[in-house]
Amino acid sequence: MTTWKQALAGSIPEALGAEIEVFETQIGLRKLGRIDEKLFAETRLRRGVYGQRYDNGQRHDGVESQSLAFPLADLTKGPQTKWDAPGMQRIKVPMGKLSSRQLEVMAELAEEYSDGILHVTTRQDVQLHHVHIEDTPDLMRRLAAVGITTREACGNSVRNVTACICAGTCRTEAFDVMPYAKAVTWFLLGHDDVQDMGRKFKISFSGCKTEPCGLASFHDIGLIARTREIDGATRRGFELVVGGGLGAVPYAAQLLSDWVTEEELLPTCQAICRVFARLGEKENRMRARFKFLVVKLGIAEIRRLVAEEREKLRPDPRWVSYLSHLGELDEAPLPEPVAPATPEAEGFARWRATNVKPQRQPGFALVFVRLPLGDFTSDQARGVASLVRRFTTETLRTTVEQNLALRWVHDADLPALHAELVALGLAAPGANGLEDVVSCPGTDTCKLGISSSRGLAAVLAERLGGAESQRSADTSALRVKVSGCFNSCGQHHVADLGFLGVSRNVDGRRVPHFQVVVGGEWANNAGSFGLAIGAVPSKNVPAVVDELTGRYERERQPGESFRAFVQRIGKKEIRASLERFMAVPSYQQDPSYYRDWGDPREYTIGDIGVGECAGEVVSFVAFGLAAAERGLFEAQLLLDDGEWERAAARSLAAMVDAARALTRELHPNLGTGADEIVREFRDRLVEPGIFRDASAGGKHATYLLRHHAAGPPGDAALARQRLEEAQLFVDAAHLCHEALVARASGKVAP
Repeated sequence: MTTWKQALAGSIPEALGAEIEVFETQIGLRKLGRIDEKLFAETRLRRGVYGQRYDNGQRHDGVESQSLAFPLADLTKGPQTKWDAPGMQRIKVPMGKLSSRQLEVMAELAEEYSDGILHVTTRQDVQLHHVHIEDTPDLMRRLAAVGITTREACGNSVRNVTACICAGTCRTEAFDVMPYAKAVTWFLLGHDDVQDMGRKFKISFSGCKTEPCGLASFHDIGLIARTREIDGATRRGFELVVGGGLGAVPYAAQLLSDWVTEEELLPTCQAICRVFARLGEKENRMRARFKFLVVKLGIAEIRRLVAEEREKLRPDPRWVSYLSHLGELDEAPLPEPVAPATPEAEGFARWRATNVKPQRQPGFALVFVRLPLGDFTSDQARGVASLVRRFTTETLRTTVEQNLALRWVHDADLPALHAELVALGLAAPGANGLEDVVSCPGTDTCKLGISSSRGLAAVLAERLGGAESQRSADTSALRVKVSGCFNSCGQHHVADLGFLGVSRNVDGRRVPHFQVVVGGEWANNAGSFGLAIGAVPSKNVPAVVDELTGRYERERQPGESFRAFVQRIGKKEIRASLERFMAVPSYQQDPSYYRDWGDPREYTIGDIGVGECAGEVVSFVAFGLAAAERGLFEAQLLLDDGEWERAAARSLAAMVDAARALTRELHPNLGTGADEIVREFRDRLVEPGIFRDASAGGKHATYLLRHHAAGPPGDAALARQRLEEAQLFVDAAHLCHEALVARASGKVAP
């Protein structure tokens, strides 16, 4: 009988399949206590596997949560068929681009491994919660079979590369940035130069300067499409900004270069990543983002360091090879509408006014599917996939405002598409406006959540949606964003009305609060951050929203944006208008203030855990040596199964992995070929005597040199000898690494 794994084997790209096999082996080794927890934590994070919080009583939708924790530190307590509690699996969706089949597979996985809910994040990813870690390798295989990887979705890595969802259809863009974003995505994925970072690193692409779609100003690298006339020809390039970020201390990105050619895009991004990996903070996790390095050194010095690093780079044909394939992401519509005679259903006019954006191509529209809190069910996902096939040529996107978007929809098909969305329960109007509240997971599932951001967002969305007829178009277009903690995953800094979860102590009891932030700018690539006004009890936030939107509605001048309104009347006046909402009644007067949204229990912050957003700092050498250890384990299994030729080859590969990990510390441009690695290892570590003290006077170094030169062994006994000597070599490599670290720290004389 053919298993599903066998059926999928031919459709999984070899590289993705090999990575998943490695991760599955690492899970097994961790259960045996053969991998350190710190190393394994960063390993699983780099595969998109997060721990999850289970203490919040109820989720926003009333589904009860379990009082469990993600027990990765307890794997050695005995055999288990399932680890005690599930976690979260993040799935990378580069540029938000999804096919209908990919969405269907995610729907299947959400049903089989999760709770039947798909969640779209503010970085265009998709997350599945309540996933057991033992199931993740199989989940990853099924994703890989449709071209999706979870690699570097989390951890200290280059996260999902985001891009303008209007790319290719926008009236104001310089050119379509999608193929460039794709090139950066795959070039940096798994690249050696991004493995030693002290924190996460985020990149975005925008097709123009004035619209918000790329949000360049709060990214580590923001790229804005530009064109120039050079020698009579129109050339493509990018304005490049660096060092942006939100979090507890938001910084706007600074201009690194006003012109980076398309030929220099990849090497420039590579050079920036190398500067961050080499000089970024590694000890203080709160100061380890690239923005702090830019502030510390200054943009002029960063510019000099990047140029210097660029000159050191080893030439890579991938820098320009993608330019011959720029058209591979070009889209075209269906030749004719499929249902032009469909009558307009109730609510169509308002839905079209808020959820449909005309493309620059006459007769076509971009349609937003509003997802409350970024969630939709497996059945809804399958329904959307069917609509994508019916009404488009596979032009689906996830958005940074936690919605879906269908591109290239014929205007004549809008009534039919709306009717289908009504049947799916996905025709809510107000997309990307006041009632479409964006929220991070908050206390529902995030270990760092302080206040219930999703609970508040759900209440606000319902309240605001019920009063849309009383507002002007300008007020309805305002954006509200909620973050459950200082990490700012809800992007509240750049909202018209932003809310940040905090806690206050009132008469010895904890009360959930939200810091009010007003006047952020979503346009101009998130051009400005809002002003913090003060903290109000969570229960009063809906009244605060009513107060601020109502005052804007009454007092705004013609054409005045909310940000301009805030600047005109002033922070002092706004705070004065909110003072009455800041008071907290005593517990006896109103105990509801002492409970968070959707949670019947009395509020506490005692269950806040250690967040995993920062990951663990694990060096390239540590990962390389761990790979060597894993190789030895696999070689032993092969030898036990009588496959001595493969065991010998795996033993040699393990030695090469260890040698490369050590040598790259001294030679950052080291390649991946075994001949080069062995040669450089000999020249840089063996002959200068660096490897000698850790390896019995240099004896163990000869094992690699000899076996690499000798080729395959002649029998099983020689294969076993190679495995034993490989183990001694890898042990010596660990000792050599420890000695190098000690010398670098000054603990021993060099």
